[in-house]
Amino acid sequence: MFGKNKEKIDRSSIREERFKRVASRRVQEILYKLRLLGNCSDKANYSYNEEQVRKIFNTIDEDLKIIKAKFKTSKHKENKFKLE
Repeated sequence: MFGKNKEKIDRSSIREERFKRVASRRVQEILYKLRLLGNCSDKANYSYNEEQVRKIFNTIDEDLKIIKAKFKTSKHKENKFKLE
């Protein structure tokens, strides 16, 4: 019985370490891309209007809300089929 418990703990810690590694890398990539987007604000190099800026940030905000909601929901919904 102890062996199964240990195996579960090991798998859990492996999954947590993998999450930390992957999430850290992905967050760094997102922050880098946001900084690059910020470079587009330089009016000396780019021309844009407020509507374009609004579209950009509305899209980013909407996707961020969707992703936050995924993290708040601990259970992933799966389609389960059962004949009764």
